[in-house]
Amino acid sequence: MNKSDSDAPVLVLTGGSRGIGRAVALALARQGWRICFSYIENSAAAEETLALVRAVGGQVLAVRADVGSHADTKKLFQAAIDAFGRVDALVNNAGIIGEPRSIFDADEAHLSAVFRANVLGSFFCVSEAARWMSTQKGGRGGAIVNMSSAAARHGGMVNESHYAASKGAIDSFTIAMAKELAPHGIRVNAVRPGLISTEIHAIHGGQELVERLGPTVPIGRAGTAEEVAEVVAFLVGPLSSYVHGALIDVSGGR
Repeated sequence: MNKSDSDAPVLVLTGGSRGIGRAVALALARQGWRICFSYIENSAAAEETLALVRAVGGQVLAVRADVGSHADTKKLFQAAIDAFGRVDALVNNAGIIGEPRSIFDADEAHLSAVFRANVLGSFFCVSEAARWMSTQKGGRGGAIVNMSSAAARHGGMVNESHYAASKGAIDSFTIAMAKELAPHGIRVNAVRPGLISTEIHAIHGGQELVERLGPTVPIGRAGTAEEVAEVVAFLVGPLSSYVHGALIDVSGGR
């Protein structure tokens, strides 16, 4: 993408310090996007992502922000505007699994934490992105990609109903926002990763789990963060100009 710095598109990415988020930052930086990503606590991982993006020639900003807080979400988008002057795409990647919990052990604090991060955070971020991107409010339009999960349709792993339900909400939210935001020049889609080799599985046994379950996937292995990132990059780019309201599985057939 040969564009001047001032004309290069700008991505707001939540949860960009590790895993799929980091892979998305790198994939789009290589295509010439300027990146503003959020993280919560792991400043060392955020610094590593900053260094990796800069190493491929990208312009990048890291903002400590909890997307479950509307005030923090406003701060994240304002930082992107202050640094780069515009917002062209949002990737709602931040989320948590939450500790495995049987339905018999459900409690308010546990469920609130998962839905706050996975669902409320997506609502807040889409709300802010729409304010800046809406063609009816002076914006240029743009694209939003929500990070769902294959768990939304198959129910997730044992004792993971809270996570699966939160991602089912993201599927419904994506379809609703596709209808609401189309007149504002904003495309909205979701990606549903399956078994992907990232740190998010640490709560279920980490790499051992990934290696054990990988051969059960129809394609014969777990996926990589980079494979998910390439689909996200397609969805925010011009080649997907007629893809809207789609829930795209990146799951190896699982």
